[in-house]
Amino acid sequence: MRYGISGAILVFALSTPAFAADFVVDEQPTIVSGTSVYDWSGFWVGAGGGRGAVVHELSTPFIGGASFNGIGGEGIFGEITGGYDHVFNNGLVAGVAVSGRYGNIESTLDIAPVPFFGFPGFNADLTAEYGFDVIGRLGYSVAPRTLAYVLGGYTWQHFDYSDSAGGAYDFSESGYVVGIGIEHAVRDKWTVKSEYRYSKYSSHDVLGGGFLNVDPSTHTFHTTVNYRFNGGDSARTMAPLAYDWTGFKVGVAGGAGAVVHDVDLFGTFLEFNGIGGEGVLGEINVGYDREFGNGYLGGVVLAARVSNIETELSIFGGTATIQADYGFDALLRIGKIFGGRTLAYAIGGYTWQSFDLSSSPAFITGDWELGGFTIGTGAEFAITERITGYAEYRYSLYEDTEFNSGGVLSIKPSTHTVRAGAKFKLF
Repeated sequence: MRYGISGAILVFALSTPAFAADFVVDEQPTIVSGTSVYDWSGFWVGAGGGRGAVVHELSTPFIGGASFNGIGGEGIFGEITGGYDHVFNNGLVAGVAVSGRYGNIESTLDIAPVPFFGFPGFNADLTAEYGFDVIGRLGYSVAPRTLAYVLGGYTWQHFDYSDSAGGAYDFSESGYVVGIGIEHAVRDKWTVKSEYRYSKYSSHDVLGGGFLNVDPSTHTFHTTVNYRFNGGDSARTMAPLAYDWTGFKVGVAGGAGAVVHDVDLFGTFLEFNGIGGEGVLGEINVGYDREFGNGYLGGVVLAARVSNIETELSIFGGTATIQADYGFDALLRIGKIFGGRTLAYAIGGYTWQSFDLSSSPAFITGDWELGGFTIGTGAEFAITERITGYAEYRYSLYEDTEFNSGGVLSIKPSTHTVRAGAKFKLF
């Protein structure tokens, strides 16, 4: 059931470029590509949703200074948002925004009943239920109708715990949020905006007296459709640029993300989603794109990455770590070119990941490799006749691995990652 919901929301996310394409079929912008720059000034409102992961880091000073990063979960959310932007004379765009969300990004534990012992079973959920962000952003028009920006500000989140034994507990914490985004004007007053946000919340004392502390963080990908009350052409112009999207490219990127290990014990007796971790990544890639008629594009991408996205348990001065250390992807992408300089696309294909288990002192070690699939969405924009910039979100689901021949314990990882980088067109 969880994976069906996951697939549905990802199909929605991937449909964003296609939606934008359909949105402008009947009425193309009247400006000449590469001349008039879109006017981002004024008030705007929007609605949309997204998908993401949560990582709860647990710590206690009473049991050998133990910490565990952490309890993970994933899910979807809906969002409403609004704000105000101002364009300065030098072309910089500064703005403020408020967004509210409601979702089911959650960690779940299911234990099957054991009638012989009279055990009725047990279910527990810890959900990032609703929250809001107050953020500022600073950006620049990288194409006549495309804005790239960074963001940061205040975030607040309500968490809810419930279980089948009647247990209930909720708490709210505030913190900071940072991220990146790209917004594109598909009509004079309508834009599509996609963002990655990393949110870090304050520590919460669960039991009182500092015995058990929880430090939540989230990695989320947001897509909204926005109405701009003052949208349209501005007096500013941008030098024309004729970029040919067909050709071979090499690229580099950096990013961040989270991993969630879905754990099964004795088949379906105990299911836990899951063991979480987070970190950063670096990537190199090569690919080929071909532009077809009506501004559509198809391509292939081969990418290799290294990362420190990891889960760590520390206790009594020792540590044990599971790290997603390196991997590669073989992907296809399809997209739509807007105004000659901006590409919105969906991407998907095969992914492979190496996982490394280590400890200090070295009492336990191991490594394993898993294949799976990746799907995602992104935007790319031409900077010069040979250089483009891009930002991309990917969701990857890997096959499960058994840690013994009897199937007593199996783990099925998934990752939510974002990367931003540049590509150089060879020819």
